[in-house]
Order: sequence, then C-alpha cells, then structure tokens
Amino acid sequence: MLPRGMNPRQMNQMMKKLGINVKDIPNVEKVIILTDKKEYVFSEAEVTVMDAQGQKTYQVVGNPVVANREKKLPKEDIALIVEQTGVSEEDAIKTLKKTDGDIAEAIMKLSSD
Repeated sequence: MLPRGMNPRQMNQMMKKLGINVKDIPNVEKVIILTDKKEYVFSEAEVTVMDAQGQKTYQVVGNPVVANREKKLPKEDIALIVEQTGVSEEDAIKTLKKTDGDIAEAIMKLSSD
C-alpha cells in the first residue's frame, strides 16, 4: 500500500532506489494478445514497462475487443477425411470442428452415420 499523499515524482524516486524503472511506451497503436481460443485486441492502449532487476513486466490499459479464434484446419486433414469417408468437404470441415481437429474421431463419426 502506498503512503497517502505521495506524489508521482516521490513514487518514481522510491522505485528507482529499489531498482525498479517504469516508463510508458509512446504512440502505441494496437496490442494483440492471442490465445488458443480467443483474440484480445486493444486499440489505443496505454502500455507501461516496469523493469525490476532485469525482469520486464508490461502493463496494458484499455478496453479490448474479444473475439473467438477459429482453428485453421489443414487442407490435408480435410482431404483425408473426404477420401476416407466419401463425404463433402463441408461435412468434413464441420465434423473436424466438432472433434476439435481430431482426424480419427472425425472419420469414426462420419463412418458411423
């Protein structure tokens, strides 16, 4: 907890004594965080870098737009399923999505239908 009434200049001096340097990254246009299932896009974000004894930490402030990421299905996987089951590419893609890209499971599902 910070002492009450401490101004930013005093705070920076105290942090420097502790070996912590904090600075803003100017003119940030966009920050994108990709996970396996989601994409977080921060437009007009404020980014601060804190360097504490060689360990850098980035802080992003802003309101992200969150979107689901769709896995790209390899064309070879789709072709294999079509070849093995005789279904259309569209059906192969739908089943691969349902099985989270598991080719064997997709073939089994389509073969049993």
